Amino acid sequence: MIRADCLNPVDRLPIRRMLDPKSVIPHRPPFLFIDEVIELDAEHAVCARTFRAEENFYEGHYPGSPITPGVLLCESVFQAGAIFLTKRLEAQGQTAEGKTPVLCRIEEAKFKGMVFPGDRVTIEVRPVETLQQFHFMTGTVRKDGKAVLTIRYALALIDKTN
Repeated sequence: MIRADCLNPVDRLPIRRMLDPKSVIPHRPPFLFIDEVIELDAEHAVCARTFRAEENFYEGHYPGSPITPGVLLCESVFQAGAIFLTKRLEAQGQTAEGKTPVLCRIEEAKFKGMVFPGDRVTIEVRPVETLQQFHFMTGTVRKDGKAVLTIRYALALIDKTN
C-alpha cells in the first residue's frame, strides 16, 4: 500500500499528501465529493470525504433526520475513479488535458449502511478491466471501516466538446 506522500517509482503514480482533487478532475463545489486523496497506486485509489451538516441537500433529504443521499455516495466513488484514471494516464506518459470523465454504466450498487451529517467516509476504487475507452471499476465507501456502499461501474475519458 502506497501512502499519498510517497512516490512509487515502479508504478510512476506521483502523488503528494493532500492532493487537491480540483487539480485532477473538473468537478467543483457544490458538486465535488472528494476532500482528499489518501493513497494512489497502480492497483487502487483511496480518497476521503466528510459530509458536512451545513450542506444544502440535507435540508430536503429527510428534514429533521437527515441522511446522505445514496446517489451522492455513488458520485463520490465515480469522482475517485476519475482521479485514479487521470493519474494513471499521466503515469503512462499521456495527458488528460482535453478529456472529460463520464459515467457509462452502473451495476450492482448495494447500500449497506447510512451516512449522516458529520460522518467521514473513505472511498476506495479499483480497476477491473479496460475495453477500448471504457474503464470498468469497483468502488467501496466505508464509514468507520465498515462498507456502506459497494458498486461496479464504468467510466470513459472522452474528448471535450466545445
